Amino acid sequence: MPKYYIAKSIEIAAPPQKVFECVADYGTWTTWSPWLIAEPTAKVTLSKPANAVGSTYAWVGDVTGEGILEHKRLEPGKLIVDELKFIKPFKSTNTTTFELKPTANGTHLTWSMDSSMPWFLFWMIPMMKTFIGMDYGRGLAMIKDLIETGKINSKVIHHGVEKVSSLKMAGVARICKVEGVSSSMHEAFGEAHREFARLGLPIDKGAISVYTTFKIKQGEFHYISGFIIPENTTVPAGSSLKTWSMPTSKAYRIEHIGPYKHLGNGWSVANMQCRGKKLKQQKIGTFEVYRNNPDTTPEQEIKTDIYLPLKG
Repeated sequence: MPKYYIAKSIEIAAPPQKVFECVADYGTWTTWSPWLIAEPTAKVTLSKPANAVGSTYAWVGDVTGEGILEHKRLEPGKLIVDELKFIKPFKSTNTTTFELKPTANGTHLTWSMDSSMPWFLFWMIPMMKTFIGMDYGRGLAMIKDLIETGKINSKVIHHGVEKVSSLKMAGVARICKVEGVSSSMHEAFGEAHREFARLGLPIDKGAISVYTTFKIKQGEFHYISGFIIPENTTVPAGSSLKTWSMPTSKAYRIEHIGPYKHLGNGWSVANMQCRGKKLKQQKIGTFEVYRNNPDTTPEQEIKTDIYLPLKG
């Protein structure tokens, strides 16, 4: 069967033993799991103890599916090796590993998975690597916050299907890899703000980013970041601004409260919920609207609305 390997890493300002004790204890996983945030009502069963070789973590959910993790090898402060069995929506057995290495400032933590796909599903491997890699990145960011601060400032509120009035926006178009979206978007907003000022366009209707294309195999976003504008506004020819518009539509809305570094949690929840509810999306672009100013708002209070436009 075709095999594939995924690995994501993060630096944590804590000694390896402290990081090990957190990750090796399945009791902490319900706090930082990048999947349970999409379905906190999923049934989770932990063995006792939850932090020894042979310990298990099992889950069953409508959105997250069904599976079980088991600790196979534990080397305090150094290594955690688990067997991961998916039962639903499809069966597979994988090996996941957490490797810890001491650094000058704490610990370099790497989360990896060795897996394989049936030969007739080989074409799904690039997609699986992208999505699981994004999940691991979100999980590591939450582990880091939990260990360094004792809490995770990422709250997701489900608003469900709503009617969204027509809107128009103008901004700067960019292409970037998943890992570079934060810095890329920061630069795009800076350019958009300068261009709006040069043209005398208002920005009081709110900041917005539209994801026009997501190339899954490449792990690449095509997006436009800028500001909502009146629908009768015309952007002068020769401007670097690109426009995007959407008619009045239904959309699945998720609200995320917390720093932008955890915004991927909101997107994961929105997409998983849409898949679980079998909602069909329009191919016009998904978007996020920023409800307050990050320069004057405590990061734990930053509010972002995520919208997935739907058919019908």
